[in-house]
Amino acid sequence: MAALRSAAQTLLAPVAVLAGSALLGVAIALVTVRVLRGIAAARVPDLAPAIGARLRLPLLLLFPTLVLAASLPFAGLPDRAVRVVADVDRVVAMLAAAWVVLRVLTIGEDVLLARYRVDVDDNLKARKVHTQIRYMRRIASVVVVVIAVGAVLLTFEEIQQLGTTLLTTAGVAGVIVGFAAQKTLATVIAGLQIAFTQPIRLGDAVIVENEWGWIEEITLTYVVVKLWDWRRLVVPIGYFLDNVFQNWTRSSSRMIGSVFLYLDYRFPVAAMRDELSTILRESDLWDGGVEVVQVTDCTERTMQLRVLVSATSSPRLWDLRCLVRERLVAFVQESYPQMLPRFRAELGSDDGRAAHEAATPGSRGASGRRADAPGAGA
Repeated sequence: MAALRSAAQTLLAPVAVLAGSALLGVAIALVTVRVLRGIAAARVPDLAPAIGARLRLPLLLLFPTLVLAASLPFAGLPDRAVRVVADVDRVVAMLAAAWVVLRVLTIGEDVLLARYRVDVDDNLKARKVHTQIRYMRRIASVVVVVIAVGAVLLTFEEIQQLGTTLLTTAGVAGVIVGFAAQKTLATVIAGLQIAFTQPIRLGDAVIVENEWGWIEEITLTYVVVKLWDWRRLVVPIGYFLDNVFQNWTRSSSRMIGSVFLYLDYRFPVAAMRDELSTILRESDLWDGGVEVVQVTDCTERTMQLRVLVSATSSPRLWDLRCLVRERLVAFVQESYPQMLPRFRAELGSDDGRAAHEAATPGSRGASGRRADAPGAGA
C-alpha cells in the first residue's frame, strides 16, 4: 500500500504540471480570441464573428502545446518520457501553427476582398483584385502545408539521416523530380501568369469551346466556367494561355448588343426609332449609352433593320435585347401589321399576258391576278 501511495504521489506532480499547463494554454487562447475579435469588431465589424470562429480551434490547440513545451522540464518526468512527450508536443505544435497560418491567410483574404465589392455594375477593378488575392492565397497555403509537413518529418532522427543520405545524390534526384514534376510546375507557372497578366478574371464573360459563360473559379490547376444553363465547364488553367478564346469583359463590363428585324420596304423607320427610345427610357436595364436603329441590308422581299443597345453587363444586356425584341415585334403587330414581310407573285400564263399587253398598250403585262401574300416575320 505504501509503495502504491508513493507511486501515485510520484505521478501526481507531473500530471498536475501537465494539466495545469494545458489549462493555462486554453485560457491564453480564449483571451487571445476575445482580443482579436474586439480588434476586428472595431475595424471590420462584418467579419468579426467569422474571425473569432476560425481562430478559436487552432489557437486552442497551439497555445496549450506551447505552454506544455515550456513547462515540460519542470514536470519531473523520466528522461525517456520527457523525450517522447517533447516529440509529440513538437509535432502537434507545428501542425497547430500551420493551421493558424492557414486560417490567418483565409481571414486576410476575406478582409481584403471585403474592400472590393463585385456586386456593383462597374466591378472591373474588384474582379481583378479578387482574382489575384485568391490565387496568391492558394499558392501561400500550399507553401505552408509543404513547410509544415517537412518540419514534422525532420523532427525524427531517421528522416534526418535519410535526408543527409539523399543530399549526396541530390543532382540525380533533382533531374528525376524535375522531369516528373514538369507538367505540374508548368501548370503552377501558368496560374501565376494568369493571376498577374489576367487574360481572365473572376466574373468575366467568356466563350470557351463554343460555350458561353462566366469565370466562376480559378484554382491552381483548373478554371471553372459557369455556363448560361448552369452547367460547369472545367478547363485546365494552361488552356487560356495556349488557345484562342473570347473574353467579352476584358477591359470593361459594358457591352453592346444587336436585335434584327425584317420588315417590308414601306415600313417607316422613324417610327421604329421613336418606339425604341420609349422602350429604353422605361427600362432600368439600359445604361443610357447606345441607341441606334439602322437599315443594314436589303433583299428582294424585305429590308433588314438592326437595333443596337448597350448595358452595363452581359446578363443585363441579354435581358435588354430580349425585352427590346419582344416590344418591337409587338409594336409592329399592333401598329403596322401590314408591314410584315410579304411574298409577291403574279399568277397567269405567258399567252394570257401577251394578249393583255396587245389589248392594253403601255401596260405592264399583268394578265393574271397579282397576289400579295404575307410571308414569315422577323
